[in-house]
Amino acid sequence: MNILFLQGPNLNLLGVKSSLLEEKLTLDKLNREVRRNSKKFNLKLKFLQTHKEFQAINFLQRNRNWANGIILIPTSWAYNNFTLLETIKLINLKTISVYFNNDYSLGASMSKSILKSANIKSIIGNPLKACSEALKLVSS
Repeated sequence: MNILFLQGPNLNLLGVKSSLLEEKLTLDKLNREVRRNSKKFNLKLKFLQTHKEFQAINFLQRNRNWANGIILIPTSWAYNNFTLLETIKLINLKTISVYFNNDYSLGASMSKSILKSANIKSIIGNPLKACSEALKLVSS
């Protein structure tokens, strides 16, 4: 099963947020753990972390025929990126939207997110656990 893993603005600064909590979780460590866990579910992943909306849209559109699902960590896109929402609805792939709990929040909250659709399921939690749960959900 092929999965697109799209990571939104400022996720590259996860290590900065983590250090404020006296922890050592970086985006690289998160991605390595996601890759390791993806093997349990026989998933092939393509990652993109970007701040730019057009790159995110291009990533989804260009890979839509390859992919069977999407895992999205929207960060601030959750509040205002209607183009992203429209694209996800149009390509109609099973999508898991991941929000981090308050300690790790990068400006997004599941309750205020506009990213809602029949093909989008949202989860919240610690980054490692939430991403692991997203892999499980997208593969089921």
